[in-house]
Amino acid sequence: MKTTTSRVPQRVLVVDTEDDPLAALRQAFQSVCGRHAVITTVRSARALSEELGRRPRYEVVVVDYVLGDGHTSGADLLAELRAQDPLVPVVAVSERGDVDMAMSAVHAGATDFLVRGDRLAERVQTLVRKIRKTLGLIEHNRTLGRQTRELELRDRDRMIGDSPLMTALSEQIDGVASIPRPVLILGERGTGKELVARAIHARGFGPSRPFVVVNCAAFSDALLESELFGHERGAYTGADSAAPGRFEQADGGTLFLDELGNMGLAFQRKILRTVEYGTFTRVGGTRERTSLARIVAATNADLPALIAQGRFLPDLYDRLAFEVIRVPPLREHPED
Repeated sequence: MKTTTSRVPQRVLVVDTEDDPLAALRQAFQSVCGRHAVITTVRSARALSEELGRRPRYEVVVVDYVLGDGHTSGADLLAELRAQDPLVPVVAVSERGDVDMAMSAVHAGATDFLVRGDRLAERVQTLVRKIRKTLGLIEHNRTLGRQTRELELRDRDRMIGDSPLMTALSEQIDGVASIPRPVLILGERGTGKELVARAIHARGFGPSRPFVVVNCAAFSDALLESELFGHERGAYTGADSAAPGRFEQADGGTLFLDELGNMGLAFQRKILRTVEYGTFTRVGGTRERTSLARIVAATNADLPALIAQGRFLPDLYDRLAFEVIRVPPLREHPED
């Protein structure tokens, strides 16, 4: 494969602290990348997350591995950053450093490591030469990824069957796909509920938005909370770094909650607020976060019966059932 060399990066995002220790580094990047390059500074993890979501994309992110943003460590920022954007080149920097620190930063998610010090402009110039090649490869991979996703979604969106029932189902999917509100999919095991969810996503959002699947039956309520909402560092034993949950990963796309009827009442109350307002808090955290993920839920359970038994919240059912799609079993359309 021919290696593509990109132009000098024109959008650089720098995470700094209130004391502004990276001012000289920003000046070096401005000098190397040119006067028209946009060098943006943020001073918090939240601002970093917001900037990463903007378009056009940033081509380089710079994080002080030791200082972070003054509140969140560089390692934790790298973990959050990589969960949001696995591809963007990230340069971890430090006032002093050694091979062990550089290896630690790369293992945490950095693309490269830079020690701030003398001849900073020369160091940055060497770094940018390497980044240009990386950007070329990233753009090539993104193009291939887009083409692959388009082919996959095209295949997954093919509803099998030409019977009146399947034709009606496909028409119902068309009707709900473009309206970004919750959908509840009902059907027996093996009827293709996930296929219907993927078709809704493909016809509504296309391949550029995330489609995230969570099998609610695979987790206890305690684990499901962390899986969906994420956790902060130290939230529980073994939580050595912060991690986003599925709601964050699906932001702007579709979150498919399979086997929804397996949730306990206590957790149903927690997720009800997220369904209503799109807000949640990570396990062990205090900051309220927002997700614009569209929720598509599926179950083979009789939810009205569970409501009558006091095992499912009627309010949660009402919020999810804006649109209800029933997937017929094959015995109802044997001609397919």
